[in-house]
Amino acid sequence: MVTKRLSGSTDDANLRLADSLAREIFSDVANKWALLIIEALGEGTLRFSELRGRVDGISHKMLTQNLRMLERNGLAERTVHPTVPPRVEYTLTEAGHGLRATVDGMCEWTYRYFRHIESARQRFES
Repeated sequence: MVTKRLSGSTDDANLRLADSLAREIFSDVANKWALLIIEALGEGTLRFSELRGRVDGISHKMLTQNLRMLERNGLAERTVHPTVPPRVEYTLTEAGHGLRATVDGMCEWTYRYFRHIESARQRFES
């Protein structure tokens, strides 16, 4: 993260706070489930069951935990409709869409360099 020397000013305190927050956010979202959920919600608003169907292999518990984390960090919104049974929908916020653009960039990088990565892995294993 930030390697700038800090002198104790208000700007330095803000920089330390931003650095700490960035580390916390990276720790939260840098897992396979969060990235897949962000990708799925980038296509539009989804109910819990629809989202679970789009994120192959995720358990009910992991989906719930990751959705709560995304909501806590302001990346996703949860809307409960007063019906019987209650209908709950999730959607990305503006910040969530911004993060999705980054995730999309990572995916594009992977597609661009997957042959290089596979070759490197084979050389390493040999």
